[in-house]
Amino acid sequence: MAELVSGENLIPEHIPGSTIDLVTEFGILWDFIKMPLVVPLLQLAVNICLAMTVMLFIERLYMGVVIILVKLFWKKPEKRYKWEPIREDMEAGNTSFPKVLIQIPMFNEKEVYKISIGAASNLAWPADRLVIQVLDDSTDHNIKDMIEKECERWASKGVNIWYQIRENRGGYKAGALKDGLTHDYVKDCKYVTIFDADFRPEPDFLQRAIPFLEFNPKIALVQARWRFVNSDECLLTRMQEMSLDYHFTVEQEVGSATHAFFGFNGTGGVWRIAAINDAGGWKDRTTVEDMDLAVKSELPSTFKAFRFQQHRWSCGPANLFRKMVLEIIRTKKVTLWKKVYVIYSFFFVRKIIAHMVTFFFFCVVLPITILVPEVEVPAWGAIYIPCIITTLNSVGTPRSFHLLFYWILFENVMSLHRTKATFIGLLDAKRSNEWVVTEKLGDSVKNNRLNSKRNFMPTLKKFKFNFGDRIQFTELGFAAFLFYVGCYDFMYGRNNYFIYIFLQVITFLIIGVGYIGTVVPST
Repeated sequence: MAELVSGENLIPEHIPGSTIDLVTEFGILWDFIKMPLVVPLLQLAVNICLAMTVMLFIERLYMGVVIILVKLFWKKPEKRYKWEPIREDMEAGNTSFPKVLIQIPMFNEKEVYKISIGAASNLAWPADRLVIQVLDDSTDHNIKDMIEKECERWASKGVNIWYQIRENRGGYKAGALKDGLTHDYVKDCKYVTIFDADFRPEPDFLQRAIPFLEFNPKIALVQARWRFVNSDECLLTRMQEMSLDYHFTVEQEVGSATHAFFGFNGTGGVWRIAAINDAGGWKDRTTVEDMDLAVKSELPSTFKAFRFQQHRWSCGPANLFRKMVLEIIRTKKVTLWKKVYVIYSFFFVRKIIAHMVTFFFFCVVLPITILVPEVEVPAWGAIYIPCIITTLNSVGTPRSFHLLFYWILFENVMSLHRTKATFIGLLDAKRSNEWVVTEKLGDSVKNNRLNSKRNFMPTLKKFKFNFGDRIQFTELGFAAFLFYVGCYDFMYGRNNYFIYIFLQVITFLIIGVGYIGTVVPST
């Protein structure tokens, strides 16, 4: 066995352009540093990964137990909090309805601006008690003109809609939201609802959400769940649905039921404006509550858009953790238990550990241990606990349970980008404040498919292969590394990890050549 795991087996016996002396020298060097240096360092890395795995397992198990108790014994939000429909007062008229501001931040939203403006304008709420504010930071003047004309069209129908632009994009979306609250015509608004440009609220959204705030003064936020209009568009959107459904149906439900911290999702929520002001504006955070509402939105269906979105979602919490952890520790307004919860559970485990352990353990450390069999990885850490965690993660989307194994492989690949973004956020590096708006396709892809079916002779468009957008060299590099490790395990290994590794190679390869998501041709 010693001969099988010697350094000479790590590379082929004959390399073009090399000599047997080079192979021998490499083997001698490997044997010299392996036991005193490589094995202890790798065993330390394994132990750290196992510790992170246990931390994540305990967190997932805790949320699993709580969500079961919530579903079995907790009352629904309408019963847990005071809720009753708001009705028009025969004497006071519409003044019994609080005045609500709808904010729709936009940035070059060519495909979806009509959807969100139309949905907001059709909300069932007294017209004189509703203000719609389109916050347009677009840089394309043609798109700005189209959005402004759409606002004018709804204004001509009696909708109280305002088109607002700024001189610069300072603060990006948060800056636009903050600036929108400074206008005189919103001073008497009690609540503010934020919808991204791809969100499509049902007409009764405010009728269902506002009573929670109106009759419960201590509630600061009503956060709606997201439902996705394009979840069946491609495999990429199905994978995203599985990840996000767990966040909404488990993580946020547990946070609400236990009155713990959880993050505002940036859209699809109704805020009490006084709570925003008390917290110091959009740069700060506060405790919140959620409810069982849903609002339709769009998932990024191109891999490039999804990658940028995941960078922002992973980098942002890590950067916020860096900047606010000392402030959280020092504050006297929060109990010790809630400080521990928000620092350890909310930030450290969910926003940092969850990404790192997936990438380092399953894409780096575990494959390397195949090349160094002196390092032991217990089966409970490599197989059993990860399988339990994965099963717990899948409860949010039971309809996609048959895709669970591919979802694991896909999440392992995406953990590469999330881990990178997490380190950028923790180190406050150059891209930590990068804001790339997620590209939305709206109904354009569906409409193009319908038009192609209607035409017997569809017009052929010249397809331009965008090499920079399609080819991902990092993924291809990991595919090559794991392929070598898989081949080595097939020839010399003991645990048959090559079955999983070759499947992971295929996933890295598929994503590396850009064969995932919706491909939008360029003409």
